[in-house]
Amino acid sequence: MTEPKGRSLGITESSWCRAVHGGTGIAVLAILSSKSLDASGYQNALHKLQNSHPVLRSRLHTNPSKNTFSFITSPTPFVQIKSFSLSSTYKILESSSYPENVSVSPLQLILEHELNNNVWCNGRERSSYTNSSTSTADLFFASTYTLPNDKWVAVLRLHVAACDHTTATEMGSKGEVSLGIEDLIPRGKANKGLWSRGMDMLSYSVNSFRLSHLKFNDVKSPRCSRVVRFQINKDDTLRILLGCKLSGVKLCGAIAAAGLMATHNSKRHSDHHQRKYAVVTLTDCRSILDPSLSNHHFGFYHSAILNTHVMKGSGEMFWDAAKRMYKTFANSKDCNKHFSDMADLNFLMCKAIENPSLTSSSSLRTTLMTVFEDTVIDDSTDMQRQVGAEDYMGCASVHGIGPSIAVFDTIRDGSLDCVCVYPSPLYSREQMQVLVKNMKSILVDGGKLCIE
Repeated sequence: MTEPKGRSLGITESSWCRAVHGGTGIAVLAILSSKSLDASGYQNALHKLQNSHPVLRSRLHTNPSKNTFSFITSPTPFVQIKSFSLSSTYKILESSSYPENVSVSPLQLILEHELNNNVWCNGRERSSYTNSSTSTADLFFASTYTLPNDKWVAVLRLHVAACDHTTATEMGSKGEVSLGIEDLIPRGKANKGLWSRGMDMLSYSVNSFRLSHLKFNDVKSPRCSRVVRFQINKDDTLRILLGCKLSGVKLCGAIAAAGLMATHNSKRHSDHHQRKYAVVTLTDCRSILDPSLSNHHFGFYHSAILNTHVMKGSGEMFWDAAKRMYKTFANSKDCNKHFSDMADLNFLMCKAIENPSLTSSSSLRTTLMTVFEDTVIDDSTDMQRQVGAEDYMGCASVHGIGPSIAVFDTIRDGSLDCVCVYPSPLYSREQMQVLVKNMKSILVDGGKLCIE
């Protein structure tokens, strides 16, 4: 018989294991379909997916005594679909904590339910990491939920160490689990002297106490991840993208600027009152690794760049802020900080997990926003409709350590669609709805400015 293969997790992957334990890094894709479910066909498709991507047929093994993690890859696919009947789905939808006067789609409620279904925390709802993790756990789960009118929702839930924001659009080649990102960094790109590393660590630590955050609503109650979604029509999206082109920025710069402006304006300071905020931009490193990986390689191959920005008040112009934020990120990337600071940020994240008091109000908030350098472009709506897919949402949980708001942006057939995830009840839904509404208004108004 073919024996399972495996490897130890890299530093970044191990850091995500600690983060997921507390509730950050549970990736979920939920798809609403109106065509009859072919259960056997769906099961076969998932097995083909596991065959093509070995990390998806791996299990996470933990050694509690040594506090180490490893992937053990099965030679055969094993994922089984968990199906929820109409009555079981209704119970889940009715158990949501939203008041009756708040309208939330079944797709979003199911997405949130899955975001908070944490099999990797061994049943505990604590925010801090302990050494009593389970010895083994799957990395990939699939579920279906039955809805009225012959509709259903298919859900894939994955550990972020096995799947990041970059999705596979084609089947990859069979083989072993790819190495961790640290083992693929081009030679010399991550070099940093001991003195420089110490100074950077000190800078990150000291600056964290000077950062501003959204006002906390409830810092004591157990947390979960909630979602607020905003969509922008094609015409407004086109104007925003034109503004990005004219300003020499990527969409991530505009989204970050809108988020920081909306946050700063919500504090109702005087026009000259300044506050410092942090933004983490996640960049996909696959194409610049050695050897390079294709977008079809499952695993976590993003790296974080943390930048701080001072917001000056109501006199700040949107596109000026977007250019400033994107230029700061781009300069950091040109200096290879996505590689050289990787170990520092992983170390600090784990220290914050172990000592929540190191963060403001023990909130485990390390930054105001997380954005992705590159927006997902999806022009496959016609094909999706042919197979009955009416809508989908994808994101990852953030209620352990992480940002106040994480933005997962997609341009779907020319329209911007943003899924914004936040920790609740640390922040209230009303609070986040206002913030996201203001972000959308700032983006749309900015797009109109560029054609005037």
